[in-house]
Amino acid sequence: MRSFLTVLGVIIGTGTIIGVGSILTGFDGAVTNAIKGFGTDSVMVFKWQAGIRFGRRSREEAQRKALTYENAVAIRERCPSVKGVSPYLFPGRGLHKAHYRGNDVLQLNLGGTDENYVAGGNAEMKTGRFFSGFENLHKEPVVVIGEDINKNLFGAEDAVGKEVQVDGHSYRVIGVMVRPANSFPGQQDNRVLLPYFTMRKLEPSALEHMIVVSAYPGELPKAIDEVRGVLRQERRLKYNEPDNFGLSTAEQMIEDFRQVTSVTALVMVVLSSIGLLVGGIGVMNIMLVSVTERTKEIGVRKALGARKRDIIIQFLTEAVVLTFAGGLLGMLLGWVISKGAQLAFPSLPTTVPLWAAALGIVVSVGVGLFFGLWPASKAARLDPVEALRYE
Repeated sequence: MRSFLTVLGVIIGTGTIIGVGSILTGFDGAVTNAIKGFGTDSVMVFKWQAGIRFGRRSREEAQRKALTYENAVAIRERCPSVKGVSPYLFPGRGLHKAHYRGNDVLQLNLGGTDENYVAGGNAEMKTGRFFSGFENLHKEPVVVIGEDINKNLFGAEDAVGKEVQVDGHSYRVIGVMVRPANSFPGQQDNRVLLPYFTMRKLEPSALEHMIVVSAYPGELPKAIDEVRGVLRQERRLKYNEPDNFGLSTAEQMIEDFRQVTSVTALVMVVLSSIGLLVGGIGVMNIMLVSVTERTKEIGVRKALGARKRDIIIQFLTEAVVLTFAGGLLGMLLGWVISKGAQLAFPSLPTTVPLWAAALGIVVSVGVGLFFGLWPASKAARLDPVEALRYE
């Protein structure tokens, strides 16, 4: 029991390294696949640089004028490397609600787009169809919904053809979209998509746009240059002025995400080091006690010819065995943490990475060697005569 309590810090430190490492590895894989799902030949255009970042946006970014539908049309008409363009209108601020026969869903991912959105591979239909260009131009009251909206509002009913209330307005459901393969772990598919001009009718004050641009295969860099040139002309920028919009590709967003996870990994190492430090001090303490309790044994060994290095190896081996056992228990704890995270978030593919397991074992053995060195050398320096007389 004393030995177990001594290496408890090592168990916690090693378990943290392995558990958090497995979660980070799974999360990295899930998010990377999600971002790549937007397409390696796609560019997303915002009025500021999209991506994962710390802190608030600058005042200059906040005051930039919004992208417009006309910008999307200009890109479509004047960029030969661009295969498709989909404008996406975000609603104004406030709570948005979908209602059907007593069932309500809040926190909708409400947006307005055109028929090119599904043609560009941004949506896949489960049942029904996407809206057409005719329905968009004529502001038809139709809507397509995501899987979770369908489940929460309609249950086992067929949603296609039903009337649903969105922000107090009635729309006919013409299709249900498949949950996107590029959804993040735990993300709900609460998409509610209206035809672009229908959305303008519902939200006349909405201004914020995103433009999704799809390039021809292998022509993404050329398409980015063309889109940048068109937008600089559209937004009346001088040659020496910086862009007042952001172009984001999947690779750029993955790089931004990994910068964040690297900081998280560093914090994990620091926190784990605290547990390992506490465990190491505990190991050193119990080894010092062990040297005191076994002073007469050390004297007998020395009297029979044991050298200093024999005593050092004996006590270092004991310390390493203690911390190695703690490392194995820590691996078990980390595996439990990994499986617990997978049960809590089924879409998070947690796996215990080989580097985390190897690092946990190496660090635990290193702790035993480092903190066992002083007690071992203290035992080796004992005078055999004084040790034999010790009571």
